[in-house]
Amino acid sequence: MQISKAARRYATALLQLAIERDEVQVILNDVQFIRNTLQDSRDLTLFLRSPIINRDDKHAVLEKLFREEVQELTYLFLKLMARKDRENLLEQIVEAFVDKYNEYAGIIKIDAYVAQDLSDDQATELKNALEKETQKKVDLKIKKDTSLKGGLAVRIKDTVIDGTVKHKINQLESLFSESTV
Repeated sequence: MQISKAARRYATALLQLAIERDEVQVILNDVQFIRNTLQDSRDLTLFLRSPIINRDDKHAVLEKLFREEVQELTYLFLKLMARKDRENLLEQIVEAFVDKYNEYAGIIKIDAYVAQDLSDDQATELKNALEKETQKKVDLKIKKDTSLKGGLAVRIKDTVIDGTVKHKINQLESLFSESTV
């Protein structure tokens, strides 16, 4: 998802306020609750993004959904967003907040692609090795892709380290096709 500068600014401001008030974990839980709610309801996301729907209606829906479910600071933040006509950015803001929190907490997101499911011990060993290598806490997502044939590919931000059998076969094919010319 592309995150706008405005969404990043709102997320940064919320995180800074949470840090000042020593409520980071509580606000993170609220933001994750909001993110899950948005992910579970495509209609809600479309409703909040719609330029046709009245701002007061959007505010009423946000109040009904979140007033009793989140902390006062989070609710006041939602009200501010509604007052500033930024509820269309809510999905981006919660994603940006989680990214900013991860940066604050020294957590890095890593995706690992494997051909076969890893055992719990293998997944733990991989996570520990990645934490040692990156010197950060790792939020590891392991995704199975049988087309890889074997091996492992790891994506850290924009960098991919590909040690899969499929990648090695493609490299060999490329090498052979170049040398037969």
